[in-house]
Amino acid sequence: MIKISSIFAGHVTLKSLPAYIPGKPIEELEREFGMTGVVKLASNENPLGPSLLAMAALTTASRGIARYPDSNAFLLKEALARKWNVKSNRVIIGNGSDEIIALLARALLAPGDEAMMADPSFSIYRLTTLAGNATPIVIPLKDGRHDLSRMAAAVTQRTKIIFICNPNNPTGTIVRRRKVEEFLSRLPKNILVVFDEAYAEYVTDPEFPRSDLFLKKGACVIFLRTFSKIYGLAGVRVGYGIGPEELIDLLNRVRQPFNVNSLAQQAATAALSDDAHVKKSLALNEKGKRYLYRQFDAMRISYLPTEANFVYFEMPKKNVYDSLLRKGVIIRRLEGASLRVSIGKTSEMWRFIHALRETIKL
Repeated sequence: MIKISSIFAGHVTLKSLPAYIPGKPIEELEREFGMTGVVKLASNENPLGPSLLAMAALTTASRGIARYPDSNAFLLKEALARKWNVKSNRVIIGNGSDEIIALLARALLAPGDEAMMADPSFSIYRLTTLAGNATPIVIPLKDGRHDLSRMAAAVTQRTKIIFICNPNNPTGTIVRRRKVEEFLSRLPKNILVVFDEAYAEYVTDPEFPRSDLFLKKGACVIFLRTFSKIYGLAGVRVGYGIGPEELIDLLNRVRQPFNVNSLAQQAATAALSDDAHVKKSLALNEKGKRYLYRQFDAMRISYLPTEANFVYFEMPKKNVYDSLLRKGVIIRRLEGASLRVSIGKTSEMWRFIHALRETIKL
């Protein structure tokens, strides 16, 4: 019998690589506890779902699923090029923006190279770096935000990529324009800065940096966006990146030829034109944010004000996550006493707070 382990016996990094752990699915919890009516506030999805325009596009696209999708995602690229006022050869489409993160690591990192990221932040940065046999350089957050000064000071000749999650997941904090401008000015020109802006559409702070302007000024940057959050298309997996032409060409060479299915392409293209749905989603998010702040303040729970569609908070009491699960509420468990809750519909927010109050009393 063949031992699979013998095939990758020399790949020490891969054997020790931790797997990404997503938010617990509703169906899994219902199976475990034999319950119904579970509320999931763990994965930062849009509680309103996709726009009606996107749903109509999905129906239309479903009639053509016997055919391969457009490998170049022409229509979606053109729509994004118009939105950002760039040439379409500066746009790459991915199976979620996390695929583009993996493509960047595959294209740019080699053994001995370094990629820098904050902690806590989106764990995919570290995982893709390790998968490429490169070294992750992890810089702790300072006061809940990226410590850009310390990150710049930690750059070496081996640094190839710096990941900046803005707003940061899981804290919901941002780094503002002036800090980013100063940071970029300190970096060597041969380091790529990746601005992961999955939650940027939720930001209300006027000092949020314009990554597209950095790019147009010639900075070595790429910024990533997703259709999984404000656009409500997490289930079909589609995201995009906008960067230098040479980099986009390189990423297209290492991606799979049909990486984004036709349903995702057409739904995303339609979603871009539905500004009313985005505004409605933002209004609901702001309402939920204010509700959580009031409730957390009343319960004297420590939290970070957010620029995203989730709130990072701390609960020294043990087993809060497990207790909420038994009450049919799924949130995100983080390191130590830290937790993250997505902002949902009003009824879901009430359900979460009610379950949390009961848990605190135990």
